[in-house]
Amino acid sequence: MIEATSATPSRSASRPAVAQGRLTWSGVALATHAVLLYLFLYLPIVILVVFSFTRDQFGVRWTGFTFEWYVRLVNNERLMGASLNTLAVAFVSTIVSTVLGTLLALAMERYRFRGRSGMDALLYLPIVIPEIVMAVALLAFSALAFDLIRLITGESLRRSLTTVIIAHIAFSISFVVVVVRTSLKNFDRRLEEAAADLGADGWRIFWRITFPLILPGIIGGALLAFTLSLDDFIISLFLSGPGTSLLPVEVYSKVRRAVTPEINAISTLMLLLSITLVVLSHSVQRRR
Repeated sequence: MIEATSATPSRSASRPAVAQGRLTWSGVALATHAVLLYLFLYLPIVILVVFSFTRDQFGVRWTGFTFEWYVRLVNNERLMGASLNTLAVAFVSTIVSTVLGTLLALAMERYRFRGRSGMDALLYLPIVIPEIVMAVALLAFSALAFDLIRLITGESLRRSLTTVIIAHIAFSISFVVVVVRTSLKNFDRRLEEAAADLGADGWRIFWRITFPLILPGIIGGALLAFTLSLDDFIISLFLSGPGTSLLPVEVYSKVRRAVTPEINAISTLMLLLSITLVVLSHSVQRRR
């Protein structure tokens, strides 16, 4: 009797495990949806990378493996110059917008001052308004600023990489502020108070306590700003002057005529750069 009663619970306990291992229609539908979603998101990227190595001069058929288009890309001075200009704009605008956005996020999250609600609303404005509106507004502002400078100093300025950098900083700051403020929401201020009780000044508290804890948010905001700067087309088109070549504008002008494997090659290199930056940021966050 004792053995029979002890065996009964074990059999009943094993039944849910077997039931959990069975395939259900909902499980199959969820798995199918996930596979289709990943194919929809990443299959075009895979095709882009694969067709950057094809021998076909139009880049639409697989006719053999070659590195010819990467060699031509290196020798294409216009595309390489546009790529270097785009990277320079992205790096400078990312550094400036990350520093200013982090400081602004700390001020908005730590302090209460008059006009804070209005400032908070203005920070979200570049995120919610259409990009074409932002581009027209920045173009009008740059024209007004150039007229004032000409009236005051007599020097005539024109649109260049500097105006593009200023424009990218203007719309990237909001994204950095949003990401950094998210990391500050769960920040434990008692750590700073404990450091102050132990004799640390404000500068040391920031670099030893605050900065390391919000660093993942700062890196996330910087990566977002860098990606947005690389990807931006409308603002770069409006704010870049004559003789200023940027990669999104250059790619658009070439795609209007025909898609060549050189475009696939430069897109693959930019994709590789983005993936490398993401991997480096994850490795830094894991070490910390």
